[in-house]
Amino acid sequence: MIKKYLSAILLGLAFLLISFSLIFDVSIKPSPLIPYVTALIKGQPVSPNQDLANLSYQSLSQIVTPISGKTVLVEWGDVGQKLVSTGAINLTKFESRYGGLTPEQVQVLTGNDLHQITFTKDNIQFWTNVLWALGLTQNSKVLDEGPMTARSDQVPVENYASTAGWTLGSKDAMELYSSQQLIALTQEQQELVYKIGENIFRPCCGNHTSYPDCNHGMAVLGLIELMVSQEVSEEEIYEAALAFNSYAFENTYITTAAYLAKQGIGWEEVSAYELLGPQYSSGQGAANISQLVGEVPGAPKAGGSCGA
Repeated sequence: MIKKYLSAILLGLAFLLISFSLIFDVSIKPSPLIPYVTALIKGQPVSPNQDLANLSYQSLSQIVTPISGKTVLVEWGDVGQKLVSTGAINLTKFESRYGGLTPEQVQVLTGNDLHQITFTKDNIQFWTNVLWALGLTQNSKVLDEGPMTARSDQVPVENYASTAGWTLGSKDAMELYSSQQLIALTQEQQELVYKIGENIFRPCCGNHTSYPDCNHGMAVLGLIELMVSQEVSEEEIYEAALAFNSYAFENTYITTAAYLAKQGIGWEEVSAYELLGPQYSSGQGAANISQLVGEVPGAPKAGGSCGA
């Protein structure tokens, strides 16, 4: 009898959700819990997804950080040229940092027709530095009014890793700080950047992106600003930030994928918004997940860095 009423209630809720999506033209992503509910209604045993359970680090890596990379559909255009011309990036220092630049890197820094960004294991450090320069230099409400400035009586702005650590420009970091309108952003877009940034955490420092006290935070800030200026949807921005974070902190997010697999939930079943939240992506959240999972078989002994 209980099963009968539960089934009716769930079917009714499903009908309401579908009706809502049709009337208001809203796309509703199915919850990962639906298979469990369906099994309960049918009286079937609920067990983890056997295709996801007990996967190795290498197998999870193919899902979370594939070698082919993850592409963000955003126009880079001449942003690299602007970073060089304003002194945010010094080409000689970049060449020295990487022992010379590849044709692809030269295109990013001096070209004007790059129509997408692809993050890979091989280029994530390069893109971190490029986007770091953008986030640091772009005039921003996050930098002018956010925690870095608001708490300057406790920690001077110039003493953060994202400012003191920037050594690849032709100008001093504080001379660059929020100094240029490299990307055109309206006041409303500045507010949106700030709002989105507050929802995107990183496991290195534990703070959200509207408190970009390290290189990764400043890099994601630059990425958000670029995408918001081009009116990309919030969902796509969160997916882009997750792609960046996943390559920058590969071990953290593969561990998260292993944790989800143990619950019978696939990596792509959970929204980027949720995965970027404090439960999974803050320093404490990532540490909790890691403790619950333990060492993933095949995991390398390596950690991330907040330096250029």
